[in-house]
Amino acid sequence: MINVALTIAGSDSSGGAGVQADLKTFTAFGVYGASAITALTAQNTCGVAATADLDASFVAAQIDAVVDDFAVGAAKTGMLSRGAVIDLVADRIRTRAIPNVVVDPVMVAASGDVLLDPGAVASMREHMFPLAIVVTPNLREAEILVGRTVTDIAGMRRAARELVRMGAKAALVTGGALDGDALDVFFDGHEIHELASPRVRKGRVHGAGCTLSAGIAACLARGDSLPDAIASAKRYVTRAIEAGPPLGHGSQPLDHLVAAFGEKPSRQ
Repeated sequence: MINVALTIAGSDSSGGAGVQADLKTFTAFGVYGASAITALTAQNTCGVAATADLDASFVAAQIDAVVDDFAVGAAKTGMLSRGAVIDLVADRIRTRAIPNVVVDPVMVAASGDVLLDPGAVASMREHMFPLAIVVTPNLREAEILVGRTVTDIAGMRRAARELVRMGAKAALVTGGALDGDALDVFFDGHEIHELASPRVRKGRVHGAGCTLSAGIAACLARGDSLPDAIASAKRYVTRAIEAGPPLGHGSQPLDHLVAAFGEKPSRQ
């Protein structure tokens, strides 16, 4: 049986984040990737130049088309852009009984560009979190969601607990912006777990959050447990950052191929 994962997210014209990163990641984990695009962005490693929202009903139609044809084993959400899209995506996930939903509450790009209408934050909490097997905010997104600053491990632990109280089954707060090891805080609804890995000294990177959440979804689609999925996705992101190509003039993209197979394909 072929495992299928669905990404519901925005398109990144530079290929480093969004749907493009998600599909690369699904492939790296041996999972067939399907997509429902929520918005278009004109962006590169330096920032987002323009965005174009798709009609919410068309986003829903994409989800229906995929689920009508494939047995989707997991899904991840990324850039949902505005309240109308959030509401319809939540409705389709719920009514189509899509399992293993990883909610990456994309709000701000690595460049600092805003990717979610500020008025839609409440919709994200109210409608998406109850559907999520795990939510995966970075520090800035966690701050917006809980309404206070999150600047250290203690704050990450508190934020993870609050996110679960908002309705998510589990929360993974990623601490890539902190000094020291790359430390993420995972709250499974019962216990706090601190997940550390050596920091890759690469400066700012592009697409790490999308890749992490996509890796978790891919592993869940294969039948892995949530803790195992998170551990596998975290290792994969570290390798992808280490192998990141020197492309562009801004945040460095990840190398999803090297992370998966350990070497670049030969060039004839």
